[in-house]
Amino acid sequence: MRKILIIIIVLAGLGLAAGALLMADMKQYAKTPVHPQAVSAKPVIFSISPGDSFRTVTRRLEDAGLICSPFRFRLLARYNGQDKQIKTGEYRLTPGQSPAEILATLVDGKIILYRLTIPEGYTLRQIAHSVAAAGLASADDFLRAANDPELIGSLAIDAPSLEGYLFPDTYYFPRTVTPSAIIRTMVRRLNAVFTPAWKTAAKEKGLTVHQVLTLASIIEKETGDPGERALISSVFHNRLKKGMRLESDPTVIYGISGFDGNLTRRHLRTPGPYNTYLNTGLPPGPIASPGAAAIKAVLFPEKTPYLFFVARKDGTHQFSTHYAAHQRAVRKYQLNRQ
Repeated sequence: MRKILIIIIVLAGLGLAAGALLMADMKQYAKTPVHPQAVSAKPVIFSISPGDSFRTVTRRLEDAGLICSPFRFRLLARYNGQDKQIKTGEYRLTPGQSPAEILATLVDGKIILYRLTIPEGYTLRQIAHSVAAAGLASADDFLRAANDPELIGSLAIDAPSLEGYLFPDTYYFPRTVTPSAIIRTMVRRLNAVFTPAWKTAAKEKGLTVHQVLTLASIIEKETGDPGERALISSVFHNRLKKGMRLESDPTVIYGISGFDGNLTRRHLRTPGPYNTYLNTGLPPGPIASPGAAAIKAVLFPEKTPYLFFVARKDGTHQFSTHYAAHQRAVRKYQLNRQ
């Protein structure tokens, strides 16, 4: 009986010693990079896809030269209760990081985000090409989503497409983002910018959100000098009140398939839903994505008697109240005649 007790004590002691050695080994492993001198080495882009097992991930980490001993890496993760907490996505890792640092990065989901900047006045097609240039989705896939009636309906938007509803701003997305997720983020941004106070101002002017965005998109495309937005807005408001046609070149251009940059009289005389030289009122929808300043200009225009404007050579405009004065301005600034 005494011998059995001694054996048990010895085995327990050996177990404790082995456990202590294992703990010491794991602590050393956790803080030791596979290549300590590679702190400033070129990062390795490492991706984890949905459905990847933790065993698969650790094996691929070893293949990428980021860790040694996948078994100990899995043991470290299980000891910390993190083996089921890693996030999918694309990561920037280096061999100079310790296993503990790599594990923390995967658990925290510190994935690579790609910058997407959409300037004010970009059309839906231009936005789609920007998304493609950022490597986030193909232009065709993005356009297909932006014209999907089911997606548009789920966003509570009553329009045939999302032209004008994708707010121009700078966004950051992971590589795995879907076109619909990009679109939802941009529409949420528009909804945040278009405050309840602005919606009240729109109602007071008898305008729907769709009409506000439509007029704002025209102002965005007509404005060369940001300080003139409210003045240009006043011209359009005045013309709409008088039942005059807007006669806006950008709307005509938007309606021309494959426009080559040369707007002609023939274009202005060709019927179409976006030809505001022939049609009264607003066109069917926005012709681009307006920024906050253009939307604000629609809701809070300058109070002026102006009904006309013509572009000067410096990006600003000459505003006129009467047609005769406008014609003189056209001869001066567009026809180069005094």
